[in-house]
Amino acid sequence: MSKKTYKVAPLPVIEAHAAGIDVGATEIFVAVPADRDSEPVRSFQTFTVELEKLADWLQHCQIRTVAMESTGVFWIPGACQRL
Repeated sequence: MSKKTYKVAPLPVIEAHAAGIDVGATEIFVAVPADRDSEPVRSFQTFTVELEKLADWLQHCQIRTVAMESTGVFWIPGACQRL
C-alpha cells in the first residue's frame, strides 16, 4: 500500500510584523516570524519581570501586532489574584 503525499501551499502573509501569543496561568508561549530571531518561539513566566522581558523581545523583533489565545481569564491583568 503506497502512502499519499500532499502538497501544502504556503499561507499568504497578511501582517509581517505580527506574533502569536498563547496565554496560560503560569507560562506564556510566544511565536514571532522565523526570520526575526534565532529562537522564534519562546516561553515566559507570568511575573512582571518576565512580562517586561517579553515586551522587550517583541520590540527587538519589530513586532507591532499580536494575536492572543487564552482559554481562561489569565489575559486580564490581576485576574489571577481574584481567582
